[in-house]
Amino acid sequence: MLDKKAKEKIIKKFRTHDSDTGSPQVQIAILSAEIDELVEHLKAHKHDYSSRRGLLKKVAERRRLLKYLQKESTDAFRELAIKLKLKIATKMQEEEEEKKLKEKKYELEDEAEIEPEETEK
Repeated sequence: MLDKKAKEKIIKKFRTHDSDTGSPQVQIAILSAEIDELVEHLKAHKHDYSSRRGLLKKVAERRRLLKYLQKESTDAFRELAIKLKLKIATKMQEEEEEKKLKEKKYELEDEAEIEPEETEK
């Protein structure tokens, strides 16, 4: 479990306004820190099934909050995912790059189709 100072530091870093302590961004950041801490604990104590269950609960809660944040504000979700270096952030970046490449490919194909028609006239 995170100590009070570490939690305050996370809150200051991810808050959306001065008195913010419970926004989805802050909750997700705190859960991420707790998850990291539990992962390290479980590396040393492989048979600690109670902590493993707690880890799974925290991961599920973070997933729900991320889903909510993505639905409410895609920009805030993307920014938070990048700040926390979540796997979903890299996946989203790869998907965006693929989408851009497809758009360029279609634009080039459209230009290639238009040019021969103009020369026939």
